[in-house]
Amino acid sequence: MATWQTPIYRELARRLVDVVGGKTAAEFAKLGLVTVDDLVRHVPRRYLSGTEMTSFGQLKVGEEVAVIARVVSSEIRYSGGSGRVQATITDGDEYVSLSLFSGNRRHLEFWTRQLSPGARGIFVGRVGQFQHRFQFTHPDFVILDGAKVTGGKNATARQAMQRQVQRATMVGLYPASSKLPTWVIADSIEMVLPTLRGDTLPAWIVERAGVLPFEHALTAVHEPTSTDQAKVGVDRLRFDEAFGIQLAMAQKRRDAGAQPATPRPRRKAGILDAFDERLPFILTAGQIAACETIFSELARTSPMNRLLQGEVGSGKTVVALRAMLRTVDAGGQAVLLAPTEVLAKQHYQSITSLLGDLGEGRKLGAHPEATGVVLLTGSRSTAAKREALNDIVTGEAGIVIGTHALLSDPVTFFDLGLVVIDEQHRFGVEQRALLSAKAENKPHTLVMTATPIPRSIAMTVFGDLEVSELRERPAGRQKVQTVYVNTLQHPSWVDRAWERIREEVAGGRQAFVVCPAIAGNQVEAGMEADGERQLAAVEELAPQLASGPLSGLRIAVVHGRQPVAERDDAMAAFVAGKLDVLVATTVIEVGVDVPNASVMVVMDADRFGLSQLHQLRGRVGRGVHAGLCLLLAPVDDNADAETRLGAMASTDDGFELAELDLTLRREGDVLGANQSGRGTLKLLRALTDADVIAHAKVLAEEVLDDERSAADPLLADLMTKAEELAAGEWMEKS
Repeated sequence: MATWQTPIYRELARRLVDVVGGKTAAEFAKLGLVTVDDLVRHVPRRYLSGTEMTSFGQLKVGEEVAVIARVVSSEIRYSGGSGRVQATITDGDEYVSLSLFSGNRRHLEFWTRQLSPGARGIFVGRVGQFQHRFQFTHPDFVILDGAKVTGGKNATARQAMQRQVQRATMVGLYPASSKLPTWVIADSIEMVLPTLRGDTLPAWIVERAGVLPFEHALTAVHEPTSTDQAKVGVDRLRFDEAFGIQLAMAQKRRDAGAQPATPRPRRKAGILDAFDERLPFILTAGQIAACETIFSELARTSPMNRLLQGEVGSGKTVVALRAMLRTVDAGGQAVLLAPTEVLAKQHYQSITSLLGDLGEGRKLGAHPEATGVVLLTGSRSTAAKREALNDIVTGEAGIVIGTHALLSDPVTFFDLGLVVIDEQHRFGVEQRALLSAKAENKPHTLVMTATPIPRSIAMTVFGDLEVSELRERPAGRQKVQTVYVNTLQHPSWVDRAWERIREEVAGGRQAFVVCPAIAGNQVEAGMEADGERQLAAVEELAPQLASGPLSGLRIAVVHGRQPVAERDDAMAAFVAGKLDVLVATTVIEVGVDVPNASVMVVMDADRFGLSQLHQLRGRVGRGVHAGLCLLLAPVDDNADAETRLGAMASTDDGFELAELDLTLRREGDVLGANQSGRGTLKLLRALTDADVIAHAKVLAEEVLDDERSAADPLLADLMTKAEELAAGEWMEKS
């Protein structure tokens, strides 16, 4: 439990259970609100003004809504000893019925007087339907003309709504639940606001940020007189979120930089120079720039922490390999950690192929600068593992490639100098720490991703890393034509897809067919008239193709449930050209390099995200032949799917697609569950708030450099809060 130095942070840290009681606090917790700080940063999703009417055209049966409307008529009707007020309200164009029941005649007469024709009010309730007209049954309401509290069965609700109307001309509607309606949230916020005095930031930072003081911002958000005022208040809370994250990241960068690392300076006439002399292609300008940056950081006495992201096929592996060879030249070892055996073996094959005799260690006849390259995975034989472990501990292996098997206790390095992590989003901080702990000093770290990350996301989630980007493709890399086919509209085009595969195979090339499912019984609910949609499955489609449209071709399958040996054999046969068609799941998404593969058909393409489709597409067109990617999907009335698949067909720019992916999905979805967690962005939106994040990053660096910071209790509390967020979850997953 943190010890807070300032009154404002002590108040914000109070748990809601101590403020609103256990029952209400339990409902707040379901919304992710546990402390007073959580509560006051829970902002209205929209505001209602007494000067405007709400369009009934947006109403949906079953929804809890709040509308501003004018009363058209009201009357009392009796039936069986009880009565009801039957009223009609309008938005000016359409009408909604309103019913209030009571056995008390005075209640009925009171409601009728308040719901006089022409009166305007805010009506809150669940939308029902009766005789083809929308209906509210026993809504809570406030009459705005004169601001009289009336109606409804919930006195607390009416009083809370009344206070909102009296405090401000705008009424905020909060993200709520059936057991925690918006007026209870508003009432709870009203209760805690008077206890929050002062600011959570020093005045000079508030001034530099150009935002409202904290107290003023809370008033603007929860008791606004206009939507413009509310927006300015939210801007302050949004900055707080960005600044807290960036301050934690800046401190992480400082802490990492303060740790000792063994410098790895370049050695002339070493293995790196020998490798460069025989490199069969010219490095792109982006590769050269990234390498020079990495080399300068490897020479430092503080550890490098860099993210290398790039387009599919932009040459990240060569950049990483040159960094590993630089480390070997300086007497150290480099390790490359991959998330799957398929990817680890692909790296091993491509790296040993590029190195040739430079990767044969001290074998007779090897190059005098050669180093050993070993592969360590869980499926290797006991004898192979023993040999690899021996080469690692003695230093015979300068380059080590492997999977999670590298994290186990028996793996001991002679002198680990560089850690390269591929597809870093699949590893948690604990796994990275286990590998780094195997070095005497903190090793230099290079993490790579083939899924381009928008700049704003990189600053937010990977803010403890410096970022290098590779946007150019190496010379000779072929363009991939992408075609999206809605198979509901053009079912005959499916047959044409199989014809295209036959044509490519007849020309000596190979093809991928990708399915979202492994077994034929995998379905997705709500996608067809009978309630479910059958997804294309590897084990079902492969035999259908072999006995039908692709009969006579050499076909094999690859998926995650196969025994490793069986999967590896199929991949090896495909790489060697002994197979024509590989029917697979997304296990071939990254790292698979088959230059002879020229066509890919993706079944049920709407089941995949943009980044995943971009990765899959990158498996073709890697050689001298142009690539073709056919996206087949039965899309019915799904605008997002049409947008995504249309974008895939219109551009091959992975960075552009990443930006679009972020606009279509929440940031946590884009990053994956491993990188969301409790601290998922609330008000801050990484795509639209890039300028706020960048400004917060600059100010965070200034704060750590400013002499006033060390003695400022507000900043100490802010740092404590930021560290709790970081340790709690999501930033540590980067």
